[in-house]
Amino acid sequence: MSLQVVILEEHNNTLLDRREIKSVLKNCAGRVKKVDAVGMVAKELNVDSNTIIPINMKCETGKSDVYATMYIYKNNEDAKKQLPRYRILRTMSKEDRKKLLDEEKANKLKAKQATAAEAKSGPRRGRK
Repeated sequence: MSLQVVILEEHNNTLLDRREIKSVLKNCAGRVKKVDAVGMVAKELNVDSNTIIPINMKCETGKSDVYATMYIYKNNEDAKKQLPRYRILRTMSKEDRKKLLDEEKANKLKAKQATAAEAKSGPRRGRK
């Protein structure tokens, strides 16, 4: 059994400036991850895999096909503006996602500590 991509529907959404793809990934049920599916669709359509955001992937009981909906943007900035943050994070590898989230937590903690230190050392008014 070979893995195959069949494009069912392709729609250009001019309002949101993206292409919306509905496809069937033949013989992929239980074997393909979202990142791999994005790579397959990117190869089929000759586009950069970084501009494809997987939206929905589902299988039917007893069938080996996966039905996928994906959005193709011209650049990542448009995707970041339009889609929730978790959709973008899901397209990253686990290591990159963990690194980004850890950096954000560290920055937030530093900011919290800085405001706490500033409040502690600031002038005290109204106390007798």
